Amino acid sequence: MNDKSLRDLRRPSRPASGKPPKITFPCRYPLKVVGDAAEDFAAEVCQIVSRHDPDFDPARLEVVASRNGRFQSVRVTIRATGEAQLQALFQELKATGRVHMVV
Repeated sequence: MNDKSLRDLRRPSRPASGKPPKITFPCRYPLKVVGDAAEDFAAEVCQIVSRHDPDFDPARLEVVASRNGRFQSVRVTIRATGEAQLQALFQELKATGRVHMVV
């Protein structure tokens, strides 16, 4: 294996142009929302996501606990309609004070 076939996983790969890839809206957009484990964390994330995507199906929400149980990741897929929708969703999730990361 030569050095060119290896990729540093800490840095996202970019196309040869150096620009991040464009997203074509509308599209299915997966999200992982990470926060402290609590009984109501997934429900709060679900409420916020539903406000930004009225067609969101809560039955497809997936909750995964961290190995030691301290954190939870709530995994959802939304129908993204544009950059403004995603920014508003990220801002509202961050404003809760309970979300550590959105991936």
